[in-house]
Amino acid sequence: MSALDILIVGSANMDLVVFTDRLPAPGETLLGGAFQSFSGGKGANQAVAAARAGGKTAFLGRIGMDLFGARLRQGLQDNGVDTRLLGDVEGASGTALIISGGGNNMIVVAPGANDAVTADAIQESDLAGIRFVLAQLETPLDGVLKAAKLARAAGAVFILDPAPARALPPELLSLVDWLTPNESEACTLLGLKSLGTPTDMARSLKALGPRGVILKLGGEGAMLLGPDDVPVLIPAHKVKVADTVAAGDAFNGAFAVALSEGKSPPDAARFAVAAAAISVTRHGAQPAMASRIEIDALLSAKV
Repeated sequence: MSALDILIVGSANMDLVVFTDRLPAPGETLLGGAFQSFSGGKGANQAVAAARAGGKTAFLGRIGMDLFGARLRQGLQDNGVDTRLLGDVEGASGTALIISGGGNNMIVVAPGANDAVTADAIQESDLAGIRFVLAQLETPLDGVLKAAKLARAAGAVFILDPAPARALPPELLSLVDWLTPNESEACTLLGLKSLGTPTDMARSLKALGPRGVILKLGGEGAMLLGPDDVPVLIPAHKVKVADTVAAGDAFNGAFAVALSEGKSPPDAARFAVAAAAISVTRHGAQPAMASRIEIDALLSAKV
């Protein structure tokens, strides 16, 4: 895999989406609108985002021996992602049930085959030639930790999207080069009940051990705090939001691509903010990911 720069270790899910005008309250039944199914999963989403943004990308994960699994593999391949490290296991593929309404969403994930992405599924040889490794938290934590350790040993940059939100061990955080939570995930990591200022939250997150932090602020952009400890606010693009599913995945995939091309962290974050902005204008996860042409065009329009 010497021709590849980026390896995403993570989940692949089939997203089953119902669209509504608004999200239901607890216990409420709504008559929804259209139903669609999309290839998703945070890991696979980030792989497609990186590949569409121009990155030489491979995906390490597990899918079930079912119709969903075959569709997930084909979708990755159709988007230019190397799937040699995508294995098949008995049972069901990961599935996400999503309600999308009013520009927001509610998601429940059944991990299925993603539970097989353990430490045993990740080998040192899988990282040969890889310069950037991305992971999330939809697969077992021991696998994420092993990916981080192997990335550090190989001299690769390790980017962790701490989603879904959970507390993380100091050992893992100390191996992270870029930690990329949204505000609610940051609150979980910090044990906070309410938001602080973006700069203060980024500093508190960096104090947990990662070398750099990007706090995703949704419609407000992103706050970057790198190894130089200089906070940089990256403003968002004003777009019409159709669906926020996988916006964070769009960001992470594009961020890795920009870094792989030698962009500075602030410029890489600007590239990633543009990719995320494009993704929220379309429905679905992987189908919404931005192409390189689209990202460059949006950045050029802002100049």
